[in-house]
Amino acid sequence: MRMRLLLWAALAAFLIDQISKYLVVQVMRVAEGNIDVLPPLLVFKYGENRGINFGLFQGDSEAARWVLIGISLVISVGVLIWLMRTAPSKLMLFCGGLLIGGALANVLDRVLYGYVLDFLNMSCCGINNPFVFNLADVFIFAGAIGLVLFDGKKPS
Repeated sequence: MRMRLLLWAALAAFLIDQISKYLVVQVMRVAEGNIDVLPPLLVFKYGENRGINFGLFQGDSEAARWVLIGISLVISVGVLIWLMRTAPSKLMLFCGGLLIGGALANVLDRVLYGYVLDFLNMSCCGINNPFVFNLADVFIFAGAIGLVLFDGKKPS
């Protein structure tokens, strides 16, 4: 019964990411040129990520693509099993759902396109950030940080 929160959070993260990618890439056609939303803080900028979150560890081979799909699936299943075997708080279930939903959204991109669609670029304070990311990356990062911060264990 408690796992429903995890499933709903995962579904929401998955759908929000996929819908945002469709709107920005297909409808707004960001591949044709950058879209200034709140420049330089937020710019939509097209990117094809063949690496992991935020463009790290780029790999351009079919093997790298399937290895990253496999790693994402193993991590998602591992988080799910871990949360099922413990007594997680509602916040942990929510964070686990964000992580799993984001990971599965990026897996779908890799399966469909061979890469992850990215479109978010943020720069600030004279620092020009060349990297692009997507909402799934945000959900993965926030979910992982949340699982660490809200694990309910007291420091020893």
